[in-house]
Amino acid sequence: MTKQDIEKAIVTTLIQKSELKQNVFDITHSHFVHLKEVIQELVIHYNELLGDTDHRIKLEYHDRGEFVAMLKVAGDMLVFHMHSNAFEFDRDHEVWKNQYINNDPMNSYVGQIQIYNFLNDSFRYNRIDDPGYLIARIFVNREDHFFVEGKRQRGTGVNQFGKSILNKKAIKNIIEVAILYCLQFDLLVQPYDDVKIISLNQVNEEIINSKIQTGKRLGFQYNSDDVKNLADQ
Repeated sequence: MTKQDIEKAIVTTLIQKSELKQNVFDITHSHFVHLKEVIQELVIHYNELLGDTDHRIKLEYHDRGEFVAMLKVAGDMLVFHMHSNAFEFDRDHEVWKNQYINNDPMNSYVGQIQIYNFLNDSFRYNRIDDPGYLIARIFVNREDHFFVEGKRQRGTGVNQFGKSILNKKAIKNIIEVAILYCLQFDLLVQPYDDVKIISLNQVNEEIINSKIQTGKRLGFQYNSDDVKNLADQ
């Protein structure tokens, strides 16, 4: 390639792809702001429905910065995390079977909002080794079209990409389905053989730090990058 070809390629890529990614970020960030508003509205709504019942089961909203919001639901904590980057799907992903994407591949660039289910006690007692489980991922593109990968998120799958617009009503439905799922996603006793042997050092550490690792049953455990991102907020 000549110098002029390289310069042209750089400028073209900046105009087309880099600007697109910035637009995707801005749109995703706008929806995350709306998501925070919806969470707060749901807290008020459901706490009113709960009335004078046990205060320990009331919903609580916690804003943890620009990219993290938390919703306490009884003994659970839902963590909503917006990633600050735009993504494209790998070529094996089912999204490429969608005619909407094939008509314009630029529509495949998306922002991502993840919903994790933790135990509230993991935060209360600072049990940093407790696992959290990914229960939903919201993908939204430059045209506000979205789809959801997640537990029981019916009617919002990849086959709806290009048909469904992300708005407050859709966000409310996604959050309520996530709430119901985490309430029905029970903490199970660990298998006997997994805990039948413990060292004195472990006992001493647990007594001192109260950090007995506790998580719900099988799901998607967050990776180390997610842990760091959440901790840094």
